[in-house]
Amino acid sequence: MLKIGNIEMKNRVVLAPMAGICNSAFRLTVKEFGAGLVCAEMVSDKGIVFQNEKTMDMLYIDERENPLSLQIFGGKRESLVQAASFVDKNTNADIIDINMGCPVPKITKCDAGAKWLLDPNKIYEMVSAVTEAVDKPVTVKMRMGWDEDHIYAVENARAVERAGGQAVALHGRTRVQMYEGHANWDIIKEVKQSVNIPVIGNGDVQTPQDAKRMLEETGVDGVMIGRAALGNPWMIYRTVHYLETGELMEEPTAREKIDVCLLHLDRLIALKNENIAVREMRKHAAWYLKGIRGNARVRKDINLCDTREELVNLLSNFVQEVEEKEAAVQAG
Repeated sequence: MLKIGNIEMKNRVVLAPMAGICNSAFRLTVKEFGAGLVCAEMVSDKGIVFQNEKTMDMLYIDERENPLSLQIFGGKRESLVQAASFVDKNTNADIIDINMGCPVPKITKCDAGAKWLLDPNKIYEMVSAVTEAVDKPVTVKMRMGWDEDHIYAVENARAVERAGGQAVALHGRTRVQMYEGHANWDIIKEVKQSVNIPVIGNGDVQTPQDAKRMLEETGVDGVMIGRAALGNPWMIYRTVHYLETGELMEEPTAREKIDVCLLHLDRLIALKNENIAVREMRKHAAWYLKGIRGNARVRKDINLCDTREELVNLLSNFVQEVEEKEAAVQAG
């Protein structure tokens, strides 16, 4: 079983922290599909230090989400420590995670995110400063390197361990790769073999079989699933079930997908207001529709929806059409 510090998960499947995605509404939905650990989207250390209203809203955690890891990012030691201390004392997160993987220029220009990958000494300095300031376990999410010529994954993971970090989640891509190409699982295996703290593997886990293969090939303690869970929390449930029983469960029906999509929508409306939630939900609804035959037209129409009623009607009518077509085929 996966254990980080004194926090024990009920399984080894972890929801990745995805910016602009992993708010409480999405996390809770994925949690109910069995994730052992859910990770919140990254939050700016300066936003926390200056008590920015939007940033403070991002720290909301529904108690049903625990165990949960809350991720912060920053480039300066003082503000990172201040932010971590605030999260430690004022939120019900179980774990504080430091982002060292975000490849976006807006983040790396601030000496944050993936920029740290170039300097194991800075990693040691920053992580040790945070671990000394907080009681909650501290972990790090990182990429394997900045580019093909600067892959310091092993040195960086060792720096995290020396600094008191309790686990490392490693995405097997470089910063330059962004989300393209293939994830390198060999480097994940190498990191796992070179540290004594738990290592969570991330990258190219698109099916329950991929998760099993990653665990077997790399020896990691946990598997982190990101994009494969978008509009598809069943990926989490099916992976947990497959790892525990070896049985591959069926994909969800169109009706099941739409029902969960609408539950997600209502949670988002409760979290934000209807106007913001419906706009945010457009991309999620398109993801939920993936794999359902004839969804192209509806995916276009989703972008015209401004109210809950419009979105609910659109999706409900679509799923009814799908079911009627399926019934006609069976009867035919």
